[in-house]
Amino acid sequence: QTQLVESGGGLVQPGGSLRLSCAASGFSLGYYDISWLRQAPGKERERVSCISSSGGSTFYADSVKGRFTISRDNAKKTVYLQMNSLKPEDTAVYYCHVAIRNAIWTRHYWGQGTQVTVSS
Repeated sequence: QTQLVESGGGLVQPGGSLRLSCAASGFSLGYYDISWLRQAPGKERERVSCISSSGGSTFYADSVKGRFTISRDNAKKTVYLQMNSLKPEDTAVYYCHVAIRNAIWTRHYWGQGTQVTVSS
C-alpha cells in the first residue's frame, strides 16, 4: 500500500530550525521525484521544494530559498526538509507528495501532514 508519513513538525520560535521527515512505503522511492508542499489558512497551497529521484536536482520556492534544504535517503525510503531561519510566515501544515504514473494514469499521494508553527 502506497503511503507517505510526515513527521518532525512542532512549535518553534522565529529564527529556529526544524527537520521534517517523509517516510515512504509501498513503492520504490528511488524512482520518483518528491515534493514538499505547505498549506496555511487563508493562503494558497505552495510548493516549497522538490527533489529528483536521484537527488541530483532540487527546486525551492523563492519564499524559502536559502533557508530550506531538501534531501533524500533512498535506502531509508525517506525524504527530509531541513528548515532554518524560520519565520512566522512559514507556519503551515507541511505535506510530502509523490506522483506515480504508468502508461495510462498518474496518481498523486500525500501524507497526513505535519504542523509547523513559528511563533514567539
